[in-house]
Amino acid sequence: MNRDFEKMAARAAPAIFVVLWSTGFIGTKYVLHNAEPLTYLAIRMALVVGLMAIIVAVARPVWPNRSQIGHSIIAGILVHGFYLGGTAVAISLSIPAGLSALIPGLQPILTSTLANRWLGERVTPLQWTGLLLGLAGVVLILHDRPMGGQAGWGWLASGVSLVSITLGTLYQRRYCNSIDWRSGNLVQYVAVTVLFGAAAWLFESNVVHWTREFVLSVLWLAVVLSIGSIGLLYWLIRRQAATSVASLFYLVPAVTAIMAYVLFDERLDTIAMIGMVACAAAVFVVNRRA
Repeated sequence: MNRDFEKMAARAAPAIFVVLWSTGFIGTKYVLHNAEPLTYLAIRMALVVGLMAIIVAVARPVWPNRSQIGHSIIAGILVHGFYLGGTAVAISLSIPAGLSALIPGLQPILTSTLANRWLGERVTPLQWTGLLLGLAGVVLILHDRPMGGQAGWGWLASGVSLVSITLGTLYQRRYCNSIDWRSGNLVQYVAVTVLFGAAAWLFESNVVHWTREFVLSVLWLAVVLSIGSIGLLYWLIRRQAATSVASLFYLVPAVTAIMAYVLFDERLDTIAMIGMVACAAAVFVVNRRA
């Protein structure tokens, strides 16, 4: 019974991860109605630290040694710090929620290239075909989008997110796989709380409108995203190759766009929708065993 449940959970985990990860872009748009990006992230991470501290106090996991703490800090700043910071800044600069997931959606291309050299994982010709198909899909989605002015800075922030989540995923797989996720995540979240707190104090006004929308969105992002989906991501990284896990990010733009259409009436044209289909096909191809 336990083995059957584990198999079912392993099959469902990628789809659950994609849906949860996509809600992060939607939730971020809601919270930015009431706070600046770095200020909101400092509040979110402080809440996550409190929740993780309770989990660690109850579970009493093995604590990482000095070297592992250092690796956890670096992974946390990459996966949570610059990735979330870049995404939040992009949305605050009027990049639509449905499109803010697109540049990070290029992660599988960058991951496959680096994984091939850094982790020693073999990327098959079939997987390269899938990765290129996904890249073509993202290009279709991005066609005819404004790239200058404020939007240009927003796309640049999304580019920072792309590089950060790619390097963070690979770094986590190489150096942090043996660390208990509870104690390791606590270290990571403490590090990014300090990072966001200092950045918000230096660069923002720190004004927050504590509306119900803001509170509920921050709770969702802290509990479901920062603890639930990140824990699921690290679980997937331990069980699967980096390229296969990264390919899931191709689905995030499509799922986010559907959510944004329903909630914010953000619309995509026919060419962009074809690109979404190409991205979904890429995930299937990359995850096939050649």
